Amino acid sequence: MHFFKGKIYNEEDGTNKNINNADNVDNKENEENEDMNKSNYVEDLSTKENETLACENDQAEDDKETKKRSRENDDNNINDLNSKKIKQKDTSEEDSKHDEEKNNIKYKDHVISNKKNEKENFYSEQKFEDLDICDALKKGLKELNFITLTEIQSKCIPHFLSGKDILGAAKTGSGKTLAFLVPSINILYNIKFLPKNGTGVLIISPTRELCLQIYQVCTDLCKYIPQTNGIIIGGVSRNEEKKKFIHGINILIATPGRLLDHMQNTKEFNYKNLVCLIIDEADRLLQIGFEEEINLIVKRLPKKRQTALFSATQTTKVESLIRLSLQKPIFIEVTTKIATVERLKQGYALVDEDKRFLLLFTFLKRNPSKKIMVFFNNCMSVQFYNDLLNYIDIPTFCIHGKKKQNQRLKSFNEFSAAKNAILLCTNVAARGLDIPNVNYIIQYDPPDDSKEYIHRVGRTCRGNDSAGSAIIFLMKHELKFLNYLKFYNIPVNQFAYDQNKLINIQSQMESIVTKNFHLHKMAREAFKSYLNGYVTYALKDVFDINNLNLMLTSKNFGLDAPPKVDLNLKFNVKKKKFK
Repeated sequence: MHFFKGKIYNEEDGTNKNINNADNVDNKENEENEDMNKSNYVEDLSTKENETLACENDQAEDDKETKKRSRENDDNNINDLNSKKIKQKDTSEEDSKHDEEKNNIKYKDHVISNKKNEKENFYSEQKFEDLDICDALKKGLKELNFITLTEIQSKCIPHFLSGKDILGAAKTGSGKTLAFLVPSINILYNIKFLPKNGTGVLIISPTRELCLQIYQVCTDLCKYIPQTNGIIIGGVSRNEEKKKFIHGINILIATPGRLLDHMQNTKEFNYKNLVCLIIDEADRLLQIGFEEEINLIVKRLPKKRQTALFSATQTTKVESLIRLSLQKPIFIEVTTKIATVERLKQGYALVDEDKRFLLLFTFLKRNPSKKIMVFFNNCMSVQFYNDLLNYIDIPTFCIHGKKKQNQRLKSFNEFSAAKNAILLCTNVAARGLDIPNVNYIIQYDPPDDSKEYIHRVGRTCRGNDSAGSAIIFLMKHELKFLNYLKFYNIPVNQFAYDQNKLINIQSQMESIVTKNFHLHKMAREAFKSYLNGYVTYALKDVFDINNLNLMLTSKNFGLDAPPKVDLNLKFNVKKKKFK
């Protein structure tokens, strides 16, 4: 594990294991400190929204037509981990303590479960060439080097081809995109569905990035297929999208806000002949506030159709959607008792409150040949650290919910294509995005719960052959979060490092932030967003605002003193810490 020179401490057996030395470090720290004084020009952003200072769950689809919604959390909180008195309504698929009868809920016709206790078998023994699908689709699959079906594909595709509704649950990176694309494309091909017939397959996904990713795979698969495909997402001209409907879109990938808008207002949109409906990331769709839109969309669609719904968890709202949209579905589950893939090396770094940025900076400087994703909990932090790191000659990309669609897409594509690069992001990039060859996942800000942790680290070790590492930064008072991870059988080791080896650029960073108007303004806003986000954490026994030393925390933003923040609490946090 290329972290810092040190040891991995295994909490289970109390043993220390030597880790690989970090990449050779150029011992010219004085020169690096001098580099900090470069007065490179940072382009002032023309529009700075007065961002809501709450910990965002990043509405990934911020269509102009759809108002922002507050994040809803339907999952039951874990009140007592030691006694493990978990209510049966706990809806996480990763929860290995589920009663076995939980999977046999009343509305399911059949259950196909593939729980594995041993090392996971990602691929099945079935080949795409052996499937009962058209030769044109087989040719497209072969050219894309899709040879062997994954477990979720081998269980979903035959049943969907036979006309059954599908309710699928599988870990991130399991290959579910092909599990619904292959059969739905083949169905339209066999019935000779034409552009004049309108839309025959509708795929709904929560974010623009996910839609674009599905659209690209669909386009590649349909190279030798006559059926047309298209994408409808926010951030694009409605009139341009309207022209696509005039010519006919047989396979449509869409986000719910813009889709409902066209269903209500675009008469050229013909969905009366719909054959297949696919709802991807259903739990995520409902979590970010699209329950009303999804229900209205489903009610408008023809009842005589096939439906496939995929959801990582089953909340109360997901179960309601299942009852509304599916008819006697086959439930297909491919999971293990361990909620994350076994090839993923996971651990935490214990860090002082005022050393978080120094730890991140040192790690990035010492791993220039790696592909790294760094997660933050709010948009302002992502934008601030992106501007700061680029200013001091550490090139980074960034993705967050406040960024314009074309900029997000550009950053996503460039990072995906790069062999070594750094992407700073919020949870908008935590679900479903297939980014190849990510070496490290750094969780600079801890997630709100264990399930969000699982989705974040799922951006590495995609597929069966890749390996990666995930590191979460935790302060001393946040170490209780490890208990929540252990409850889901997530292995966590401590990644030790020598604090004396951190590259100390604190004084240079404070000097730059103080002198640069743009960075100083961004730092103050990011600090406020961080604190307001910390207040909204659900796990109050872990993330307690009273445990933060605001003076030390402000050092991570290059501030010499914390700005005044109104946290809307009954007590004055700042006064309590600095009286």
